[in-house]
Amino acid sequence: MQIALTLGILILALIAFIAEWLPVDVTALLIAVVLMLLGLVTPEEGISGFSNSATITVMAMFILSEGIGRTGVIQVVRDVLIKWGGKNPRQQIFVMGAIVGSITAFINNTAVVAVFLPIVEDWGKKQNISVSKLLIPLSYATVLGGMITLIGTSTNIVASGVSKELGYGEFGLFQFTPLGIITFMVGLLYLTLAAPRLLPDRKPSSSDLVTQNYGLNEYVSEVVVTPRSSLVGQTLGSSKIQRTFDLDVLEIIRNDIHFPQPLADKTLAVGDILLVRGSREDLLKIRTKRGLDILPEVQFGGKAFGETELSSVEEGVAEVLILSNANLVGSSLKELRFRQRYNVTVLAIRRGEELLRERIGQIPLRFGDLLLVQGPKQSLIGLQTSRDLLVIEQRDTETLRQDKLGIALAIVLGVVVIAAFDWVPILVTALAGVILMIVTGCLKPGEMYNAVRWDIIFLLAGLFPLGIAMDKSGATEWLASHLVAMGGNLSGYWILMFFYLATSILTELLSNNAAVILMIPIAANVATTLHLNPLAFMFAVTFAASNSYLTPIGYQTNTMVYGPGGYKFLDFTRIGAPLNLLLTVITPMLIIWLYGLAPT
Repeated sequence: MQIALTLGILILALIAFIAEWLPVDVTALLIAVVLMLLGLVTPEEGISGFSNSATITVMAMFILSEGIGRTGVIQVVRDVLIKWGGKNPRQQIFVMGAIVGSITAFINNTAVVAVFLPIVEDWGKKQNISVSKLLIPLSYATVLGGMITLIGTSTNIVASGVSKELGYGEFGLFQFTPLGIITFMVGLLYLTLAAPRLLPDRKPSSSDLVTQNYGLNEYVSEVVVTPRSSLVGQTLGSSKIQRTFDLDVLEIIRNDIHFPQPLADKTLAVGDILLVRGSREDLLKIRTKRGLDILPEVQFGGKAFGETELSSVEEGVAEVLILSNANLVGSSLKELRFRQRYNVTVLAIRRGEELLRERIGQIPLRFGDLLLVQGPKQSLIGLQTSRDLLVIEQRDTETLRQDKLGIALAIVLGVVVIAAFDWVPILVTALAGVILMIVTGCLKPGEMYNAVRWDIIFLLAGLFPLGIAMDKSGATEWLASHLVAMGGNLSGYWILMFFYLATSILTELLSNNAAVILMIPIAANVATTLHLNPLAFMFAVTFAASNSYLTPIGYQTNTMVYGPGGYKFLDFTRIGAPLNLLLTVITPMLIIWLYGLAPT
């Protein structure tokens, strides 16, 4: 009965994750609560995920990565990329991949992509190449590089924690580095040869065409206040036209003088020209009800739209990415009072292939949404300091603590060296590194809390009890015995490949960390039953969980480049499926060669 009940909860959990009825971290916590209510785990076991060494280590590594980012360590390599990247697409991808892959062996890959996105965008503009040729390779190279060391990605640390819980001990910092280096080089070679051919040349590299990419010709217009207008003598705020109609007033022009945001207190007069974002239907409604005239479209003819209308000495346009740990996720622009908070106006939202331009104030924001914003250039510069948003342009280096660069490097190097020699557990060295980052001024205390991906922490904390319930109820052993019965006559290579493939599919449906927590106990149990090396099976699951290339939503770095690259969903599948297949075939071979199948 306990096995059936646990497996039932597992199936319901998988359905809930796939359907996304709730955020994944909330779903994970709900699973933990249900397990406690049904008595499948004790209350102590139900909350044990919060005190698990893997959870705490992942949290510490997020903070260390933030310390590196805040001191500008990664920006140092920008000149190397520009100098050695050249103009040949294959050379560009190889150099970029080698740089970011090496960095992500020691720094969280989402942090690396966040820093390199603006760098690669700027590089693409200077070299006059489309960023759609570069951003998927950027994401994939960081994923491949993250598998070189234990601390390269949170998945590796979680896998190490599960291994410890199962009694096999934690992974060493460089225990699977030979495997990681070989798969990284194979993947980088594939991207170098295949990406220029398979990836589209879709997104314009010129910043002047950014608004064309959002199709704003039909959604930004000029209207003039006529003598018969009811708006004469009213302030923009008191007129409530922005609330009544789906309109945003971007600028007021009076006698060739441009008044930028904020505009709420500006009194409107006859002859004022309002630059507005809105659909044709709303423009026709406001013309009829408020006495405004729509100026002829011919004013926009023959110009790269956005070059003059939306940008000026004081005003600018920028693309802004919603980050995964943003407090904005799940709320609409209206609920957030986005314009008042940031003093910029959102003109459109790009969500993968989908372009949203109507009723955008009512749309709940998601991780990976790309916002086209317009406002004072000082406000756009201010967005660079936001922890919720990433401005897709070169970061203002004045916001970085470059004088602390050497200290931050020394701290991370110390954490790596001490953990490598196993003098102190990596949990302790990572926490010590966090304290040193704060004490030395590389990070401020508030930045420490903002650096943590709390959604991942709660996801891990909620899923660890499911692993405990699977073990206590006998569900893991039951599943393993049936797998052995079905594939017991297969060779070790084919069984490893099965687990690699199964984990890859599960990762695309759930998340890499969830796949590791669910699959490692089953894989280790199968290996023990067949008298094979459990370490080899755990490595196969760990590598498969991270090597996610089939979709833009299977891995967070893929989601981050989805909008900025102007990609379609199948662009990821076109280049990612052969890479997935290649690694599915060779990784089990390499594991057998490097670590053997005989139990140690």
